[in-house]
Parts: sequence; C-alpha cells; structure tokens
Amino acid sequence: MDDEEQLGMPSQAVHAGEMHDPSGAHIDPIHMTSTYVFEDSEAIRAWGAGEVDARVYSRVGHPNREALSKKLAALEGYGMEDKVEAEIFSSGMGAVTAAIMGLAGAGDHLVAQSVLYGTTNHLVTQILPNYQITSSRVPLLNAEGLEQELGANPNTKIVYLETPANPTMSVIDIRETVRIAHAHGASVVVDNTFATPVLQRPLSMGADVVIHSTTKFINGHGTVIGGALASRHPDFIEEGGGALLRYMGAVPSALDCWLTSIGLKTLPLRMREHCSNARALASFLESSDKVGRTYWPGLPSHPQHEVATKQMDDFGAMITIDLGDAISACRFMDALQMSSLAVSLGNVDTLVQHPTSMTHRLMTEEDRLAVGITPGMIRISVGIESPEDIISDFERALEQV
Repeated sequence: MDDEEQLGMPSQAVHAGEMHDPSGAHIDPIHMTSTYVFEDSEAIRAWGAGEVDARVYSRVGHPNREALSKKLAALEGYGMEDKVEAEIFSSGMGAVTAAIMGLAGAGDHLVAQSVLYGTTNHLVTQILPNYQITSSRVPLLNAEGLEQELGANPNTKIVYLETPANPTMSVIDIRETVRIAHAHGASVVVDNTFATPVLQRPLSMGADVVIHSTTKFINGHGTVIGGALASRHPDFIEEGGGALLRYMGAVPSALDCWLTSIGLKTLPLRMREHCSNARALASFLESSDKVGRTYWPGLPSHPQHEVATKQMDDFGAMITIDLGDAISACRFMDALQMSSLAVSLGNVDTLVQHPTSMTHRLMTEEDRLAVGITPGMIRISVGIESPEDIISDFERALEQV
C-alpha cells in the first residue's frame, strides 16, 4: 500500500506487511517449506553475484517472517521519520540474547535496572560473564546513579531496561536514560513487552533497540512462543543483532509467524480493553483492605506515575499487588475461579502468578527482596473478559486472605 505510512495505528496493524498473495487469497498463506528452488544455474549465478534477490532457505528468511517483521516495524516506528526495521525470533529470550550479543562482546559492560524478568536476570548474571561481558545495576536507572556507573565503567556498551518492569511494575524514564547513555557512548535497549507499541514507542524517544516477547500481547492468544527486535538503525537488524538470528538458529516457524501476525492485527483493539479492565481492577484492588499495595502505573499512588503519564499513551494490563506473605498469596490464588494460575502474560484471559515461586524462583530470597520482590507479591495480567467478572473473581478470592 503506497500510503501505508499515513495510516493510523489500527490500520497499520491490519494492513502493514500484508503479502496480498497473487492467488487472490484474502489472508496471507502459510509458507511451510524448508528450502526454495532455483529455476536454473543462471539464476544461481545471478543470486550469488548479488544481481537479484532470491529466497534460498527458511532459516535465512521466509515470507511469513518478513511480513510479520514489517507489520511490527510499522507499529514501533509509528509517527517516526526514521525508518524502523525488525526481525522475528523463535522466543523472547532469543531476541534478548541477540540484542545484547549484537552490541557487546568480551571485555564490554552492561548496565541495567535492579529488577529484570527472571530469565533475563539469569542471562545477565550467570551466562554473560562466561563470555567476559560484565554487568552492574542501578536502581530505577536514576540519573545520578547512572551517571556514576557509566563513569566508573567506560567500557559500557549497553544500558538495558524494562519499563514497566517485570514483576514490580516500576517505570523507567526512557528519554532521560537515553540522554545519559548516549552521552557516554552506550546504546539503549528497551524491553517493551509489557507496554507494546500501542502504548509506548521507545525508538521515538531515542532508544536504539526495542525487544518484544511476541508470545505475550503481540500474539495475544497464548498460542505461540516468539520474540522480536526492532531498531531505528537498519545496520543493526541487517548485520548486527538481527543477523544473529540465522547463526543462533533462533528461527520461528512459518506457522508461528502467521499466528502472531493474525494476533497483531487486533493489538490496538485488545490493548484498549486490557487497559480499561486494568483501570477498573486496579481501582478495586487499591480500595481493598485485604491488599497491602497495588502497583499499576495509572494509579496516582504509583511511585513513577508522572513518568508513566509522560511516556505512555495508556498504562497497560499488568498489575502487581502485595498481600503481605506467601500464605496469603497462596490462599488468594487457590480461591480464584475464572482467572488462571500461569506464568506468561498478555493473553485475552486473566492470568495470575506468584513471582517468588514461579518466574523469579531461581533468584535467592536475599536478591529478590533487594529488588522489591516480596513473598506476598502477585502479578496479574488482566484479560479482556467483562470487568465485572474479573473483579468478582478477585473479590471472592480476597475473602480467603
């Protein structure tokens, strides 16, 4: 579509990247093939000489992956003059690993906020040191602390952040982080999984790379494991972290890309309902005397509410509450009837999980407490069910606390 860049975001979500197959099929076909056929030896020669493009092998590229990458790039680059490109991975952690390894190598340093998604935290603290990539943490990446840390580690190549953060829902000021990091020659990588490009577009705030676990809101239906990188630096996608896809082998299948693309078409619509339901549930939870603290960036009581208001279009579907202790948390979870107990998030149905015993269980208790993950903490991914039904389910369960 020639005027694609002028379309609104909901229209981009539907139309960007669509292949419009010559067969006339309205929905893109699924290209379930491992390899592609050359017509003759001259076609091979022309491809090898760089005279023509050709599909060769699905690990290198296939139509469904390319279509999904264009759709996601259109959303992450929405409203930007700079061209944004994306690459699709077989998991969110594949994208996280490629982002870091595409920017840093042996002898380099990474600075991150205190709290990270459990597996990302394990990668940074346990795996990367084996490859001589060191790291340090700055709570909330506060300006003074970040300046000091970057000054103390001039070999820093990456400032890495999640906002809102998993599972504490802390919010990082993206623009301020970018300003400080770039002044020290470091790239900024933002995990935008919780917010999605519908609510927050870090590349437009100066970030260099955005990560998604497309497993979550991008797909939206719990049918696929996937990940993605998007960047305003085409070379990073074509020759840097994006190119690591084919060398790491973290390649998504055509079916996975197709399912994710179908889900992505309704992302703006779904996020509107997710946010509306989260607003209603957060208000209820904050008013309950059974809940110690409610963390949702849209609440004025949230410690970084002003920052969230400045950089987010709405406040997302993720809520964290503290019920005081693990026993209360377990009683609450066991009493839920409609909501499901499961890791992951971003599904159309409401999911509830206990970070201490689930997503962040590999951390020591001391380390969890140091970053604000308490035994009574519950993370909620609010679905698109009727808000009255979600609140009723939670109200019944809280009676057991």
